[in-house]
Amino acid sequence: MTDTLQLTVQHPRPGLAIATVAGDVDLHTADTLRREASDIIQRRCPHLILDLSQVGFCDSAGLSALIGLWHATQAVGGALGLANVPDRLMRMLVLTGVDTILSVHATTEEAVTAMIADSEPTEGHHTPS
Repeated sequence: MTDTLQLTVQHPRPGLAIATVAGDVDLHTADTLRREASDIIQRRCPHLILDLSQVGFCDSAGLSALIGLWHATQAVGGALGLANVPDRLMRMLVLTGVDTILSVHATTEEAVTAMIADSEPTEGHHTPS
């Protein structure tokens, strides 16, 4: 376990950010994740994808941070997506039922595609009666 956590951020389009998380997300680093990701959300990026491919370990404090970030994106009309979730963390998400509220994708590209599709305004496709 490490006491450092790094976020590398990309902005593929306005309002959408991809943050690659590197390090362990635990009691020592969960606040860093929460603070840095919240800053991204507040800077007009309500749609956030966390690429977790470089996360070695995540404990309950890290899980709590993810749920808090989901709430933060919801509060500003956005969404939180997770991509490249390591097996151990995926088991924790499933076991706790968090996978039912968080959008989890196999790749960052899938997450971006899903988030763009979900954020596009839908045209009225109903037929008049």
